[in-house]
Amino acid sequence: MITARQMRAARALLGIDQKRLAELSGVSLPTIQRMEASDGRVRGVVETLTKVVEALDAAGVELIGENAPSTGSGRGVRLREAVPRNGEG
Repeated sequence: MITARQMRAARALLGIDQKRLAELSGVSLPTIQRMEASDGRVRGVVETLTKVVEALDAAGVELIGENAPSTGSGRGVRLREAVPRNGEG
């Protein structure tokens, strides 16, 4: 549904902190912190995840699933598959 990286990136695009996202979504701050600290896809109660996604959507952030086209217009960012750096990989 959403990854921790997407949550952090969405907040950065909106210029809001975790506390503000908690307020917008009606989810507790510790829950937002726990969600953003997870690896990969955020796990949790579906209702809670939905509240966060809906809050981000209402604020103007389009969350794009893996291998899915963007349906919106305007500026944005998308994370592509990581490319190994020199000496890594």
